[in-house]
Amino acid sequence: MAFWNEKIECMDRPEIEQIQLENLQATLNRVYKNVRHYRKVFREIDFMPEDLQHISDIKKLPFISRRDLSLNYPYDMFAVPLREVVRLHMASINFDDPIVVGFTRSDITSWGELIARNLAAVGVTKDDVVQIALTFGITTGPFGVQVGAEQIGASVIPMSARKFEDQVKIMRDFRTTTLVSTPTVAIGLSQMMEEMDVDPNKLALKHAILGSEPWSESTRSHIESKMHITATDTYGLTELFGPGVAWECPAKNGLHIAEDHFLPEIIDPVTLETLPPGSLGELVLTSISKQAFPLIRFRTGDLTRIDYAPCTCGRTHCRIARIFQKCDDVVVIKGTSITPEQISRVLSKITGGQPVFQLMIEQVDKLDQLIVLLEISDFTFFDEMKKQNILIERLHREISEFLGWDVTVKLVEPGTFDSNRKVLDKRIFK
Repeated sequence: MAFWNEKIECMDRPEIEQIQLENLQATLNRVYKNVRHYRKVFREIDFMPEDLQHISDIKKLPFISRRDLSLNYPYDMFAVPLREVVRLHMASINFDDPIVVGFTRSDITSWGELIARNLAAVGVTKDDVVQIALTFGITTGPFGVQVGAEQIGASVIPMSARKFEDQVKIMRDFRTTTLVSTPTVAIGLSQMMEEMDVDPNKLALKHAILGSEPWSESTRSHIESKMHITATDTYGLTELFGPGVAWECPAKNGLHIAEDHFLPEIIDPVTLETLPPGSLGELVLTSISKQAFPLIRFRTGDLTRIDYAPCTCGRTHCRIARIFQKCDDVVVIKGTSITPEQISRVLSKITGGQPVFQLMIEQVDKLDQLIVLLEISDFTFFDEMKKQNILIERLHREISEFLGWDVTVKLVEPGTFDSNRKVLDKRIFK
């Protein structure tokens, strides 16, 4: 079994907890000194960083949400001077509620370490060729993958999200051994290989590391059988680092969290009470190595379970179950995180009112599809079918351009759906 940093990845539980305590104490001191938001909330509960004597004391601290981060846009959550920040990213393409994330040089090194562990766990070495089929842009996505692959010494193809035909040609000609992409892209590539009559057995491809959206075991089996590879899951959040927060090893029995960089908790999303290991609840993460943008008790909105039992691969850091559900209003589809409020703004801008709508997500031929169901109203009804079709086409164009991929817009009669339910996710993850 391959490791990138075996000494750290296979530490005993007491060693892990000691590192967590030391790093957490240092992080609390940094944010109290340098971040007004944390200083304010700590004082409100009469808490000083030195009051934390045990990891469990973190339960005394309040949670932080994406809304808090947005309210402190752009730099008020930074724990270092801007001159020490060498990289700036945003947590999404949404400029209505932006979140800016900063990295120091040390943060970039830590990020590369996390990705190197992920890559090494599935067998990537300096002899491999890593093709990154993720969109390079303002979000973090592929940048950490590139840093981690380069730390290992692998050859990197920063392909971005180009046409599938181009991707397959490069994969064949450059002898790619490892694909890093979303599951949606992997499925698209497998279909394109069939169209181009490319025999997967004649490719050098061995691994696929897939993330940025939920995907099922049946999707995994489909990708593995079509591309003749091993596909593993990876998990990350731009607010923390990006990819590299947790990843699957070949045992495929949960995703290992790097506990020397993150302190995980599971809470009841309604009562906010801490739940025991093995319980299904919302994942809360505290970053304990990040310098520029540390987060204390960040509510991810993702539902999962934590398992602290050592893995058969030898790693001792805890594992989280694969994430298929959320408890907030964020929808993850095609590698993009969106909210009903974002779509509502687009609809209101075009119709001039507050239309009633629902986001419905379905799977067609293993691919996720977003359908915007919009109730017919005074804002959307026209006597002439031509005008109605023009409206639908404009809505389709504007929403698709906003998201960066194609959606379907349908006008429906009032009462077709529960207007209080903004999202209907019909995907089945088995």
